[in-house]
Amino acid sequence: MSFRIVIPARFASTRLPAKPLREICGKPMIAHVIERAQQSKAEEVIVATDSEEIAAAISDLDVRVCMTHENHQSGTERLSEVIEQLGFDDDQILINLQGDEPMMPPVCLNQVGQALEEDIHLKMATLCTPLTDIEELFDPHAVKVVRDINDFALYFTRAAVPWSRDCFNEVPREMPKQQEYQRHIGLYGYRAGFIKQYLEWDSSDIEKTESLEQLRVLYHGEKIKVITAATPPGPGVDTLDDLNRVCGLMSK
Repeated sequence: MSFRIVIPARFASTRLPAKPLREICGKPMIAHVIERAQQSKAEEVIVATDSEEIAAAISDLDVRVCMTHENHQSGTERLSEVIEQLGFDDDQILINLQGDEPMMPPVCLNQVGQALEEDIHLKMATLCTPLTDIEELFDPHAVKVVRDINDFALYFTRAAVPWSRDCFNEVPREMPKQQEYQRHIGLYGYRAGFIKQYLEWDSSDIEKTESLEQLRVLYHGEKIKVITAATPPGPGVDTLDDLNRVCGLMSK
């Protein structure tokens, strides 16, 4: 397929310093992420990092390394520098695979890339998976998405939305039987030109309130295709507890 995968991997992390180099099953986490990307149908895998140490750790892997600035505030900003450095045209499809997702199924990467390939008017795509656990539904760390009839995002939120008056106003709460909930998966595909457009927009109040940068796209009137993941991904790594959990899962 004619998409490329870019893996932003910064060295500094408040909750888990040097996160991409943390070991999982005998090798650094970033190596596992690269392997997942290389198992997809992407024509190229690029690691965008601000760290010579990370670059050295993956020097023996078949991957292009793009050295980027330290002061980027998001993975999207880092992607923008990659686009500028490598001279990609506006129609190039890029998938942003976070460097802390060592259990992302390659089929999910293909789904996002294929959606953009099949619809030349589509500028951005992402994934979701059914959410069936009431505790996860009310967990603000689990981002929910509501879609329209054509699977475009209506809204992303940390709240339990849509709110079920009948099921949520009483305690104990229970999952509504007539409503399917979706958890957003933080895997994004874009056309390169759209990334540049996105970074020119001011952030919106809803983006700041929810701390969800994808809401900037909806606020400015653009659409995001949200595809149901063929295989739900394993957990990402934000904290030491997450790392230990992933080590346990991957060791099996």
